[in-house]
Amino acid sequence: MPTDTAASQWESVQSSIETIRTETARVIVGQEAVVEQMLVSVLCKGHCLIVGVPGLAKTLLASTIGHILGLKFQRIQFTPDLMPTDIVGSEILQTSDNGGRSFEFRPGPIFANLILADEINRTPPKTQAALLEAMQEKQVTVSGQTRKLEEPFIVFATQNPIEHEGTYPLPEAQLDRFFYNIHIDYPTMDEEAEIVARTTGRETPEARQLLNADSVQKLQAAVLEVPLPDSVVQAILKLVHSTRPTSEHATKFVKNYISYGAGPRASQCLAKAVRALALLRGKPSATIEEVRAAALPILRHRITPNYNATGEGITEVQIIEELIKAI
Repeated sequence: MPTDTAASQWESVQSSIETIRTETARVIVGQEAVVEQMLVSVLCKGHCLIVGVPGLAKTLLASTIGHILGLKFQRIQFTPDLMPTDIVGSEILQTSDNGGRSFEFRPGPIFANLILADEINRTPPKTQAALLEAMQEKQVTVSGQTRKLEEPFIVFATQNPIEHEGTYPLPEAQLDRFFYNIHIDYPTMDEEAEIVARTTGRETPEARQLLNADSVQKLQAAVLEVPLPDSVVQAILKLVHSTRPTSEHATKFVKNYISYGAGPRASQCLAKAVRALALLRGKPSATIEEVRAAALPILRHRITPNYNATGEGITEVQIIEELIKAI
């Protein structure tokens, strides 16, 4: 009986995942890898930083996934004059019918399941910190009172890579709080033709709601049931340790081009990501292939190239791809 029950649950999870993929494809053209990475973030309860030039449907991606999953969605447009209270909320002085006065808390847009922090690098560090505290602690503190955020709570933060004037880059310590760093590239010509056909006609396709917050939490719990073999754990540890120039696993290439490597959080995130990827791909167990697939978005924002790399034009992506070859 337990075996039959487990098989039934597995089929139910796979059915849910397949319908999510199909429904997302009705609205989003191409970007299958990006959609998969965003779903991994949701299943792992991790926040992700989405980097791409304007017009690549970053907002549409986030809102579509939120609608399909039945999550309460809020979009926050970050600007230089945005204050922390604009995100977390504030206490308002209210007057009752009998003339009495009291403070009443008005929650901000942070009180949702899925937050799109649009252009997070356009707001000062003080406001960034308010969001990042909520991401880490899953709570906010206003006027000395702490309020928990409802689960699931996921933040998709976007950045425009081509604009630097008037921006406030996130420090490395804050970047480390993001589970994934996802880069969105331009669509192919065929994909762009399909985008034009879908969005300039009489009707624009809209996604249907398939799940709800409780269903998403069940999928998140299912990720923890995916086996993680010792061989995969060892591959994760060796990969992360190989990014550290002082490690015995570091190659000459790493010592030449990396200033600081990834910390233990990278290993934790990789262990979660490979389980979620295996679940999304219908595999009964995590494999080395999932480690290779998750390495780039996990490590991209967790290693710091040195002056040698900058001078020779070697990017984080090239360094990580070199490390992946050794897995």
